[in-house]
Amino acid sequence: MSDAGAPRPDPTMIGNVAAPPFARLPDPKTIFEIRAARFRTLAQGHGLGPYLNFIGALCDCQHRVQPGLPDPDMPDAGSRARAHEHKMPPLDRGRFTADAALDAALDRLFSLAAEVEMPDSARAALGRARAADAAGRDTMLRNVLADSVPVEALADHVYIAAALQVHFARMASRLDADALVPIDDGVCPSCGGAPVSSAIVGWHGATGTRFCSCSLCATQWHVVRIKCVLCGSTGGIAYQEADGVSPNVKAETCEKCHGYLKILQQHKDPALDFVADDVASLGLDLLLRESGYRRGGVDPFLLGY
Repeated sequence: MSDAGAPRPDPTMIGNVAAPPFARLPDPKTIFEIRAARFRTLAQGHGLGPYLNFIGALCDCQHRVQPGLPDPDMPDAGSRARAHEHKMPPLDRGRFTADAALDAALDRLFSLAAEVEMPDSARAALGRARAADAAGRDTMLRNVLADSVPVEALADHVYIAAALQVHFARMASRLDADALVPIDDGVCPSCGGAPVSSAIVGWHGATGTRFCSCSLCATQWHVVRIKCVLCGSTGGIAYQEADGVSPNVKAETCEKCHGYLKILQQHKDPALDFVADDVASLGLDLLLRESGYRRGGVDPFLLGY
């Protein structure tokens, strides 16, 4: 593990004056397809190859499940206005109730996932999730939304989380990005979720700036660099890397809260994906855990780590 040391000027910023938007909404029609392809690429020659291929296939199910789904129920204009006024996310995870769109997404995803090649343990978990009654399904939904999944049922919840990602990305895509406001450190402005990771982006007009991506709805929001996403501290920030992990994937560690969030150098490698490259860099998580750091990113495909 190495420390990047004191902050240095970023040469990619020379000649650029970045004026990034605060938030960027997801495109659910493309995000999961692109992510599936990234997982397949990362799986080649990787020690976690079989697992990366499995999650890539599940992301493909997330993409294929969408055509023909009912429109999701959205908060009314009054609720959105109040959320904006009080600096709250317009998609309230705490008060969320399943609708016809989510029910259809769950059923379709279960059916599509059944066609995926997977270990017997993963197939058994799919069977349990699929067989859950209404009360059991509701409990699993709330576990995922609360980022509080029982250890003994981690695998079962992966499929529930995959459907929720689709549903919340579809809802977030219908919001007004200009109406979103900062909520708190490490909190998605759309749904209140935790980030999965962050990235230095190379978008036109935003080159060299950092965005976090929500682990649930995939909304991206701007966070200044060299600042802990988790606690807001600007002191004691360092950048760690691990052997066997792409040098374009690092962990930003904070000595104040002793947490970390991964930071992807997307401006150097646009193919990097917030979720896929988070999973593929598990070795970095394991190394940081041995050093006593707390993982701040939430990733349903790394439940238990």
